[in-house]
Amino acid sequence: MTAPLTPPHQPPHEPARPAPRPELPEPDGVPSTATELRQAAVVTAVSGAAGALLGLLWLWLAPRVTLVSDGKAVFLKDSEGEAAIGMDGTFVLLALGFGALAAALVFLVHRHGGIALVLGLALGGVLGSLLAWGVGVWLGPERDVVAHAKRVGPEVFFDAPLELDMAAAAMLAWPIAAMIVHLALTALFGPRDPEPEDGPWPPMAAPQKPHEPQAPQTPQTPQTPQTPHTPQAPQG
Repeated sequence: MTAPLTPPHQPPHEPARPAPRPELPEPDGVPSTATELRQAAVVTAVSGAAGALLGLLWLWLAPRVTLVSDGKAVFLKDSEGEAAIGMDGTFVLLALGFGALAAALVFLVHRHGGIALVLGLALGGVLGSLLAWGVGVWLGPERDVVAHAKRVGPEVFFDAPLELDMAAAAMLAWPIAAMIVHLALTALFGPRDPEPEDGPWPPMAAPQKPHEPQAPQTPQTPQTPQTPHTPQAPQG
């Protein structure tokens, strides 16, 4: 008899592991953090300087509040006028326009967007609004109403100084408009991240079942060949 043939030991087959997910490539043209900070600083400085132009426009377009003196006190020429409200409204409308224009220009120059540019627009808008307020008040009519009335004399009409009754809200008009317009332009026309042709991630391979080792086969015993049967002769 021959020894049973034992198949060689085969280690269990490990299931195929899914391929690691590749990282999506960075979009082209995205600057580094240091570059974004420099660009944001430039946007802040330019926006703040543009506040001087806003102040000149406010001084030119804002309605005037007319005052008159009788030699003892100063009165409004038109007590029911809305010129005081018109001062605030003119400043707010101009600030909204400056904010939208600043956001459009920044988007055209730096289409990649970025949180640094948005913060630069917001900070520049606040600084520009403060500068515009100061320019309009400084170049506008004299702020000392009593001294101005004494100088011009009684029964002479003169303009009241420029004022902002809603100064806090007026200072936020520019930065809010800039951030909203820049966000809208970035969402509509900003660059998109590239995607692979087969989808964002490669298909995962299905796990395979482990290979089971075969049981050893029992050798079969060879059969003895049978002798052919010889017929016997009949007895007499």
